[in-house]
Amino acid sequence: MTTSSLLMQLNQLDDNDIKQLQPSFDNLPGTSHADGGYRLRRYSVVHVFNEGVEKLPPRPFMQTSDINEFQGDVARTFEDIESETVQKPGFHAMCRTFRDMYQLSDGNDIEIHQIRIQADNQSVQVAPEGVHQDGFDHIAIVSIGRDNIDGGDFQVFSHKTSAPLFSLPLAPGQMAALDDRTLWHYAEPITPVDNQKPGTMDVFVLTATRK
Repeated sequence: MTTSSLLMQLNQLDDNDIKQLQPSFDNLPGTSHADGGYRLRRYSVVHVFNEGVEKLPPRPFMQTSDINEFQGDVARTFEDIESETVQKPGFHAMCRTFRDMYQLSDGNDIEIHQIRIQADNQSVQVAPEGVHQDGFDHIAIVSIGRDNIDGGDFQVFSHKTSAPLFSLPLAPGQMAALDDRTLWHYAEPITPVDNQKPGTMDVFVLTATRK
């Protein structure tokens, strides 16, 4: 079996790489989109080479309504992932792992969402679109941090209405990658453990359509 035929894989990134990336989540902006008050986000498209990562010019992010029933057919704009973050060795290691796992070419677009889901004093949706596919060939969810939260388990399904094949509260450094054409995914809501301070869940989501 070749790497590109894997339906699902769980990887562990280096702790030092994760520590490099954690502080950048404290500088994520909110947006005017439907989930922008509690899902803070940056978004960039990159090419990945052995020697580094090239960030492409900014572009809107859009999914059709048949893919995203929550915010489909809406061109969403987000601030770019900060250049300082993109230049970190940990960011390169994360992107290179994703590229190599699916044997993507250097010139293959990889779209990256940097997201903080913030629960101030109540439960909030991590995936308001429900059990879904993202409309790509390959996706990966990379856990960077969990603070003062219960929930947020990442779940994988063989079909939108089936029972989960896999359910796990991804620990920092874990990368869950899957075939987005075959499998479906979801993340459970998060709730703060201590209502006196916000709970946060920090992730990178990487997606690619093979050229």
